[in-house]
Amino acid sequence: MQHLTTDTTGRILVAGAGGFIGGHLVARLRAEGYRHVRAVDHKPLSQWYQRFDDVENVQLDLRGAEACRRACASVSEVFNFAADMGGMGFIESHKADCMLSVLINTQLLLAARDAACQRYLFASSACVYPIHRQATADVMPLKETEAYPAMPEDGYGWEKLFGERMCRHFAEDFGLQTRIARFHNVYGPNGAYDGGREKAPAAICRKVGQAVLSGTREIEIWGDGQQTRSFTFIDDCIEGTVRLMRSSCSEPLNIGSAELVTIDRLVELVEGVAGVTLDRRYRADAPTGVRGRNSDNTRIRALLGWEPSTPLRDGMQRTYTWIVEQLARARVPT
Repeated sequence: MQHLTTDTTGRILVAGAGGFIGGHLVARLRAEGYRHVRAVDHKPLSQWYQRFDDVENVQLDLRGAEACRRACASVSEVFNFAADMGGMGFIESHKADCMLSVLINTQLLLAARDAACQRYLFASSACVYPIHRQATADVMPLKETEAYPAMPEDGYGWEKLFGERMCRHFAEDFGLQTRIARFHNVYGPNGAYDGGREKAPAAICRKVGQAVLSGTREIEIWGDGQQTRSFTFIDDCIEGTVRLMRSSCSEPLNIGSAELVTIDRLVELVEGVAGVTLDRRYRADAPTGVRGRNSDNTRIRALLGWEPSTPLRDGMQRTYTWIVEQLARARVPT
């Protein structure tokens, strides 16, 4: 495990701390002895996935300039995970909402510059890569240099690519040290698993868990099951984020597993964890995104001497266990 820094006295801002990745990063910072963490999210504190009483928890809407100035006051480093996003069903039906997240990164960069923050990390996404490079299931792993000529996923992908350019130019023009993490399909416990914002790993864990608890023995799969992805366990995501923030890498960097699987294979893994075999019902009309996506980890190995390594089955077992616990708890009358 890479430690963030030996100096734990500086104040660190985690924007989007009530969300999935942000909540896990706050937990990591606490474990490393940081006692000056400012955790910010627009959701009410009761709706945060993880909340810790020994950090400064603040509810702010970071789309506004004044909120960003308050968030960045006396801060040395900023981790920006704040965005309006979700799984493919949400992204494809909320393009304008996703695009409006440019307000967050723009105002937060300005506030970080004016507060003389030392470093700023922007959470980008593999959705910035051109659609035509992801048109087949046997896709070649995506290299960081292949984001241009640009044709990212509509809405969410364009917002992330614009955010990357903002970070680049703030570094060039104002000297703010920026880091850009291109996350590839992050999953794990303590995140969304229903309601429309969940991603494929969590959705499949929920569907298998519901089938087991209800005895229906059937699962609905979006698409034909042959679309491919690599999925990155949350512990690897946080480790890569920490290492990137501490590095001298100012260019975008993939943080993603290189273990490519079909969606059908992902379902098989969860079935194996649950000890069941389910009948499959495919929905050809459901949102599926690109046909294939995988992470090329050549650059992260060269620059950080590390890459995500949690086997998909191990990560899915931990995710499934947590989600089934939530489902079982919800079934118990209060």
